[in-house]
Amino acid sequence: MTLDENKIEEIAKQLLEAEDKRKPIDPITDKNPKITIEDAYKIQLRVIDFKKQRGQIIVGKKIGLTSKGIQNLLGVNEPDYGHILNKMVIYEGEPLSLSQLIQPKVEAEIAFLLKKDLNGPSVTVADVLDATKGVMPAIEVIDSRIRDWKIKIHDTVADNASGARIILAGRIMPIEEIDLRYIGMVLEKNGEVVATGAGAAVLGNPAQAVAWLANKLYEFGITLKSGEIIMSGSFTTAVPVSSNDVIKATFDHLGPVTLRFIL
Repeated sequence: MTLDENKIEEIAKQLLEAEDKRKPIDPITDKNPKITIEDAYKIQLRVIDFKKQRGQIIVGKKIGLTSKGIQNLLGVNEPDYGHILNKMVIYEGEPLSLSQLIQPKVEAEIAFLLKKDLNGPSVTVADVLDATKGVMPAIEVIDSRIRDWKIKIHDTVADNASGARIILAGRIMPIEEIDLRYIGMVLEKNGEVVATGAGAAVLGNPAQAVAWLANKLYEFGITLKSGEIIMSGSFTTAVPVSSNDVIKATFDHLGPVTLRFIL
């Protein structure tokens, strides 16, 4: 850790103001080149504390950087994580206004609904499957409070892993007879296929990503709780969106989930 508590609080307030006013800030790493990953997570947690003081509630966690390609791009060898707050969850069928966001992109993911707590440091894929009530097709809207997405790993970690909104399909599927590694997904924008992927793109298995998260959070004294939603990571690279775009992600066995953007 290289940043003192005052600097951590200062950066957290800058990120919060950037989100509130929808005016991005310069990369945190430009002004703080010695920032550590530990510092970045402390900034993230401070932002979450501010939001909890406003009455928001943590309803889950999200995993990012599950693709080896993205990890190599950012020079890291493991994913990152962020928090899901109740104000980040929107209903399928409800349009999302771009006026609430800065520079959004979308990702297609599988969301896990937990029925048991998961506490590291030795959580396995089997433990995750046993603790899961079911899975849902989901779309994550990512956004960066960092100008022009000029991010390094420390920037996105501090910025709640670039989290913005999640949309969950209106169905929960049991996983007893589903091999999550082989679930295929087709992502469409305005009826045109823009990406395809499979569950194996997410650390080899989306459940492995959840196991990683439970074990990582052990370092911070945090447990994944029964009833929480866990976004397990994107099947593909993120896709930019603009006004009037309709995004549809269709998953084998699980079905589709759709989101429409408006001004």
